[in-house]
Amino acid sequence: MAVLNITPDSFSDGGEFYAGGPVLDAVLRHAESCLAEGATLLDVGGESTRPGSVSISENEELDRVIPVIEALISRFDAVVSVDTSTPQVMIESATAGARLINDVMALQREGAMTAALKAGLPVCLMHMQGTPKTMQNQPTYDDALNEVYQWLMIRIDACLGAGFGMDQLLLDPGFGFGKTLPHNIALFRGLDRFVRTGYPVMIGVSRKTMIGEMTGRPVEQRVTGSAVAAAIAASQGVAIVRVHDVAETRDAMVVMQMLKQVMQ
Repeated sequence: MAVLNITPDSFSDGGEFYAGGPVLDAVLRHAESCLAEGATLLDVGGESTRPGSVSISENEELDRVIPVIEALISRFDAVVSVDTSTPQVMIESATAGARLINDVMALQREGAMTAALKAGLPVCLMHMQGTPKTMQNQPTYDDALNEVYQWLMIRIDACLGAGFGMDQLLLDPGFGFGKTLPHNIALFRGLDRFVRTGYPVMIGVSRKTMIGEMTGRPVEQRVTGSAVAAAIAASQGVAIVRVHDVAETRDAMVVMQMLKQVMQ
């Protein structure tokens, strides 16, 4: 899954595709490149969820993402997902052609569950402790793996009870969303627990602080570490890796897969 942030303030690529509005030419060029490099999903987000970020209005988010989704659908034969927690954005994105909702709030916002059901799309439910504005203010867990797992199972039950089918739900443990490096490592060590649920698992570690803390690299130099982490996750059964650097991640995954096969 290739990241397309239509924002001025995302932690890694803020402003790359936004300058007072969506820069469609740049978005389309980048999407074409990502698909050529091996991406099969394009994830469009209009609101930054980096640590310390603040919410934007519904209308502003719609203005950012809907033209981009429409342009991508008209140009490419690819699955487009929308990275949003906003109910009306879910509905209008589905109308525009999006085929997956990627919600960092796991349908907890008022009206989000109803909107997602109306949209009729699969939903990726992500765990986050706190909100983007506060999530990295000393996050604490007694047992990060168990607590994140149990929380996601509660959200799964809520969605099934509301009318979702099992085949409409995906899980994301939420690396970096209200977690320290030890918390993230504990989740990585326990990825198979999420995979064993039978629900497709998606992760996003691309260029994140956890990669920087392990390598000592700034954001723009975290490509190699991010690709290695994604490849390891895929080798553990993770279904979707959300990345900024498609070609490098694909290469790491291909090498990991081939060597794993010959070493068995």
